[in-house]
Amino acid sequence: MLRKAKPTTNGQRHKLSVDRGELYKGAPEKSLLVSGHKKRQGRGFKGHITVRHRGGGVKKRMRLIDWKRDKRDIEGRVERIEYDPMRSANIALIFYKDGEKRYMLAPNGLEVDQEVLASDSAEPIVGNAMQLKNIPVGTPIHNIETRLGKGGQLVRGAGTSALIQSKEDKFVAILLPSKEIRLINSDCIATIGQVGNQDHKNQKLGKAGRKRLMGIRPTVRGTAQHPGSHPHGGGEGRTGIGLKYSKTPWGKIAMGKKTRKKNKVTNKYIVRDRRKK
Repeated sequence: MLRKAKPTTNGQRHKLSVDRGELYKGAPEKSLLVSGHKKRQGRGFKGHITVRHRGGGVKKRMRLIDWKRDKRDIEGRVERIEYDPMRSANIALIFYKDGEKRYMLAPNGLEVDQEVLASDSAEPIVGNAMQLKNIPVGTPIHNIETRLGKGGQLVRGAGTSALIQSKEDKFVAILLPSKEIRLINSDCIATIGQVGNQDHKNQKLGKAGRKRLMGIRPTVRGTAQHPGSHPHGGGEGRTGIGLKYSKTPWGKIAMGKKTRKKNKVTNKYIVRDRRKK
């Protein structure tokens, strides 16, 4: 649910934020925090900037998330649902019957004290994880493996879900949020339900300062730069980009150019490309 701020200042006037009143307000589980996590500020291992417009921001502590859901056939209880500064989705702290604690993505509809289970014999209800071949057709899923045992890699953002379209031999056809239909090994594991915190995409920050607190630095338009810094720069007054295609600062085509390799091994698993209508 979104919460609108009172227009007491210009920064608050159009601010829309997600109401976190139902989330746990205490500290995260200490045993599941990563020690020594360091921000890279957009720099690679050589110290050069490889991703622009990164830097600053509030210090964050990374939580260890159970992407593999390999705690098989052991029931766990949802102790609480927490905010995670590292991702758009909320996370749930699970207490298992053998005493272990783990974090998992909190799907929509997951409640405190609910039982969750990762098993091939589990029921297809929200929060349970099982092999794709055991999930009924048309069921919304998330945190989907692409390689057996590697852990979930697809559909992990807030409000996202995929649908099982059909089952063919050793593969399951899945409709991804991008509208791409992809074949995935039926032995891979996925979690039932849609990822929670759906209103994340509808937030309005209200002011530039909040963007800086998130670790994102300003982005300057190419047309506002001089010609030595960007292909769109220069010219008298407000001029167009002057090219057939918009370009990156390094002269490459910026929009519309396909970057996926034509001979990529996994191309054969894509039934329908996301760009096709």
